[in-house]
Amino acid sequence: MPSLVDRIGSTSARAALSGALVSIPTETTIVEDAGIPFIVHVSTLQRTKRRAGLATTSARSNPFLPPDPELSLGPVPPRHHAVLNKFNVLERHLLIVTRTFEPQRALLDDGDLEALAHCMAEVDGLGFYNAGVVAGASQEHKHLQLVPLPLGRGPLATPLDAIVDPSLAPGRLSRLPALPFEHTLIPLDGRQLTPNRVSELAGAYDEARRSLGILDDSRPYNLLVTRRWLLLVPRRREHWRTVSVNALGFAGSLLVGDPDELAAVRREGPLNVLRSVVEASP
Repeated sequence: MPSLVDRIGSTSARAALSGALVSIPTETTIVEDAGIPFIVHVSTLQRTKRRAGLATTSARSNPFLPPDPELSLGPVPPRHHAVLNKFNVLERHLLIVTRTFEPQRALLDDGDLEALAHCMAEVDGLGFYNAGVVAGASQEHKHLQLVPLPLGRGPLATPLDAIVDPSLAPGRLSRLPALPFEHTLIPLDGRQLTPNRVSELAGAYDEARRSLGILDDSRPYNLLVTRRWLLLVPRRREHWRTVSVNALGFAGSLLVGDPDELAAVRREGPLNVLRSVVEASP
């Protein structure tokens, strides 16, 4: 059977030709803040995507039951499907979706993390989870996501890696002094995340949750995982002004709808944008 990387490539090519895959064209710019080279994607089609998404939702309340066969990559053990993100900004953007409905705000269990590890064993990427609408989730059906690294064209895997000290001891709770908001980072050892490391990954996830008081599904959050670190950030709101923020924002990648929103992000500073969606309302 072809590798996951090969299947993502061939399925993406076919789906783009058929129109099943709708890539959102963007222009990117770098906005540096506290040493982090944030990648800001600017697209006037973001509003078009929202309209198309609303139309799809009204016509089909759950696009994952069943997933579009033109976007599907097959089952992922123990209980998930791999599906291409229909409206992608980043190429080869993968969704890891439960085969039966589970709520998006639910805490992740070992099966969810095993499915993520199956995919990350083959794809050196950024895995993430938007736990609920407030955390930037656009679908209520539980799904993790995975995008290949690097996120940009430079030497960094993610912009956030500019401030992650590689000498931090694996497994220890850490904070990044440059991030002016509540979060927990746990360094990992850089090895492939394979299914036989699920207990290690689950332990880091649970420890990070407990450190932030996220004990059940009542508090939204973003989870980000690479082979080198795990980051957990609690959320209080989805938007800064008109800009929606999901987990990718905390890796250093933001999406704005037009040049006016880009100018507003520049004036505010990306870290203040992120802080505004983490902190409680004044």
